Amino acid sequence: MFSESINQKVGVPNLHHHTPYVASDKRYDKMVYRRCGKSGLLLPAISLGLWHNFGSVDVFECFEKIAYTAFDNGITHFDLANNYGPVAGSAEENFGRILKRGLGAYRDEMIITTKAGYDMHPGPYGEWGSRKTLMASIDASLRRMNLDYVDIFYSHRPDPNTPFEETMGALVDIVRQGKALYVGISNYDAEQSKEAIRILKEQNVHCLVHQASYSMLNRWTEQGLMSVLEEEGVGMVAFSPLAQGMLTDKYLNGIPQDSRAARATGFLQESAITPEVVAKIRRLNELAKERNQTLAEMALAWLLRKKVVTSVIVGARNSEQLLTNLKALDNLEFSDEELAEIEKTI
Repeated sequence: MFSESINQKVGVPNLHHHTPYVASDKRYDKMVYRRCGKSGLLLPAISLGLWHNFGSVDVFECFEKIAYTAFDNGITHFDLANNYGPVAGSAEENFGRILKRGLGAYRDEMIITTKAGYDMHPGPYGEWGSRKTLMASIDASLRRMNLDYVDIFYSHRPDPNTPFEETMGALVDIVRQGKALYVGISNYDAEQSKEAIRILKEQNVHCLVHQASYSMLNRWTEQGLMSVLEEEGVGMVAFSPLAQGMLTDKYLNGIPQDSRAARATGFLQESAITPEVVAKIRRLNELAKERNQTLAEMALAWLLRKKVVTSVIVGARNSEQLLTNLKALDNLEFSDEELAEIEKTI
């Protein structure tokens, strides 16, 4: 079975001989919660993404600690997709194990999301937005995580060859069947978003949220999409808010050997770290220092300056890195002068 093959690769700890997780009673003391569009749902300003570091190739004890550290610090929102890993599906299986080992006792305090649309398995039904793909995917995700429902289920990308009515119709039925409490879309442009929101609205299902890549170095959402979301009362969750690590101190002096950009494969390639980008990053780093923040902290805070941005999703290689990112919440205010200087730089 699929789950057995992942078990063998992960070297999963014995689930019966451990001290069950108990959450910190101070977990809500510092986190900021923001309303997701025109809905009753509040999300933490910073959420944990399981795109990287939670797969079958990663160390269970390490990412288990990351998940517990997140929840202990008020991160109630855990963002997954069917194909996160690698291997595809392993992030959901591993998160299911973490829930079983104690975190699941707090299920009613958690927002767990998943998605379908990118490449998951071979054959014509392993990707895109057909009813067949989405309905099968939500069931498989629930099995992997051992959950009765997810809080938010996304169409992970628009499908140019499937009518939006079919894709949105599947989302509607997933809500009606109680397999998700809310639905959202991801990577849809402004016009596609408007159409998807309209179709859902006709079926009396509100599109809760749009998840999009957004950072100081990637501002496509400002060209129309954000206006649509504000008009329609849809929240936005930003992924890759640190531009795959470029908006950190990692690349200020070239490309470290252990960085994502140094790898032959991956989403951030060495060619992206141009002299112009490095000059921008260095100037932004100086501005961050003037605010008593790291570049990463300022980059996260800058995204949250816009009300439509409900939350930013961060990944973490370890719990220390996660705690560092949370320091962004200590200074979310920007003066007009700071914003103008940042705008001039980027």
